[in-house]
Amino acid sequence: MTHDPLRTKLCDMLGIEFPIIAFTHCKDVAVAVINSGGFAVLGEAMHEADQISQDINWIRERVDGKPFGIDLVLPASAPPGGSVEDLLTKIPAEQRAFEQEIKKKYDVPDPKDKPDLYSWGGLNQAMARAQLDVLLDEKVPVICSGLGSPAFLLDAAHERGIKVFGLVGKTRQAKRQLEAGVDGIIAQGFDAAGHTGAMGTFSIVAEVAAIAGDTPIIAAGGVTTGRHLAAALCLGASGVWTGTLWLPCRESDNDMIIKEKLIAANSEDTSWSTSISGMTMRVLKCPWTEEWAKPEAPQVLPPPYQMLLSSDYIQGANDFRRDDLMTEACGQGVGSITEMKPARQIVSDMVEEALTAFERITGEDE
Repeated sequence: MTHDPLRTKLCDMLGIEFPIIAFTHCKDVAVAVINSGGFAVLGEAMHEADQISQDINWIRERVDGKPFGIDLVLPASAPPGGSVEDLLTKIPAEQRAFEQEIKKKYDVPDPKDKPDLYSWGGLNQAMARAQLDVLLDEKVPVICSGLGSPAFLLDAAHERGIKVFGLVGKTRQAKRQLEAGVDGIIAQGFDAAGHTGAMGTFSIVAEVAAIAGDTPIIAAGGVTTGRHLAAALCLGASGVWTGTLWLPCRESDNDMIIKEKLIAANSEDTSWSTSISGMTMRVLKCPWTEEWAKPEAPQVLPPPYQMLLSSDYIQGANDFRRDDLMTEACGQGVGSITEMKPARQIVSDMVEEALTAFERITGEDE
C-alpha cells in the first residue's frame, strides 16, 4: 500500500503513531499504551480531586511529554449537590427491601468500608465540577465526557489549549456536539461496555462520520481486534475507542478473578441492564442484574439513586472476592479476548491484524 491506512487525522491531531485509544481506570495500562504508540484515556469519575491531580502527575512523569486524556462523567440530570448520606435517605423502601432480598438470597457480604461508588462524579453536579476543575487547572491534553454533553466546558478548555471529546450513543447527540465545537466525537454502539445506548456500532459510526466534516470520529463498541479497527476506518472513523480489551491485560490492576471471568466469557455472558446505575449499562451477567430483570422486580430507580442502591452488593462482592457475585463493565467483543497479554503486545497485534485486513482487501497479500 502506498499510503499507511492507519495514519489518520486522529493520529495527526494527537501526535500518536496508531489510531488506538485505550479507555482504562488503571494508570499502568494507560502508560503502557501511550508508550506503545497509542493514546490512553484514564477514567477518573470515581476519584476525588486530590487523587485525580496525583494521577495526572504520575502519568506525566512516565510518558516523556506524550499526550493523554482524562475521562469524567458530567450528567446534567444529576442533583446539584447534597451528601451521599442525604441521597441514601431518598431511596424508596420498596427498592431497598428488594436489595436486601437479593443480599439474603445470595449471601452477599457487607462491604468492608464505604463503597467506591460513593465518590462517583455522577452522584451530584458539585462533585463532578470539583473533578473537572482539576483537569482545567492541570491543563490535561484531552478531556473526555463519558456521560453528558461537554459543550458547557468548551470555552474554558480551549482557552487552556485543551481538546474536548464527547461520547455519544445517538446521531442527534453527535450533531449537537459537533455544532458546539467539540474536537472529537466517540460514536459508541450498543455492543460497548458501560453506559451505552440502543444504536449498533456499525450504524452510529457511519451516520456520525457522514456529518462530522473534519472532526475526527472515534468508533466505540465491541472493538477488540485489528479487524474491528480496519472496519471502523472503512466506516469513516479516524480511530477506535477500546475498553474491555485492557481489563484482563497483564498491567491491569483488576482482580485476577475478574480477569479470568473476562477471558472465559463470550458475548452472551454480558447483560444490558439499568440495574447498576439507573441507565442502560453493559456488564458481565451476575445475580444482581439477573434478579432485577425478573417480572416481580420493582421499578429501577433513576440515577444516581440506583447506583447508590447497587453499591453495597458490588463492593461486598469485590471486597470478599466472591466470583459467583462479581461483575464488571464488559462489551460484546469480549469473546475475542482469549489470553492475558501485555499492553504493548495488544497494540502490536491489533496494528498487525488491521494491516493484514487492508492487504487482503487490496489484494496486496497475494
